[in-house]
Amino acid sequence: MDISESEAADGDRALPPVVWSRAGEQARRAVGAAGEQALLRLLRDGGVPHVRHVAAESDAYGYDIQAARSASERAHIEVKSTTDPTRLVIHLTRHEYEVMATDEHWCLAAVLVGRDGCAVNVATVDRGWVHSSVPADQAGSGRWESARLEVPGHALAPGLFIGAGWLLPEGALPQCPVWHQDRDGQKGSGQH
Repeated sequence: MDISESEAADGDRALPPVVWSRAGEQARRAVGAAGEQALLRLLRDGGVPHVRHVAAESDAYGYDIQAARSASERAHIEVKSTTDPTRLVIHLTRHEYEVMATDEHWCLAAVLVGRDGCAVNVATVDRGWVHSSVPADQAGSGRWESARLEVPGHALAPGLFIGAGWLLPEGALPQCPVWHQDRDGQKGSGQH
């Protein structure tokens, strides 16, 4: 059965607009890579003796950076980067989430990347908030593979927090308040 040109044109109007573009995807990847590199520099410059960029080796880890001050104080850091200081939107894969659920050393770092590629701000996203915010699988025949999450200010702690403490001393991280959060980790006045 052939479709007439007018039917094809009507069908085209019914399709939603495409929001993906190669240029947009390349820009997102560049911001992600810049955030990882900025956090690697901060960790190394902050005196963390063992830092490894595992994302450069494989996506199988479920995090981007391994960092350790000692055998008892280590972190598996998933880095989510943005250039938007007004809101923090992250995309979490199912694999990253499953690693978080089973790895007590896993943490989620949000990095605001400046125009120069350096970190303007670093915050840790609360694991409990992540767990409560991902979608639930509705049936055995389907499951989510990626989730888009808009992180509220109350789910962020300034700095890089792992387990029982801070991976980097306070002065080693940028202090610019963003994402409706002040330096004490409280919600900003713009957050309701």
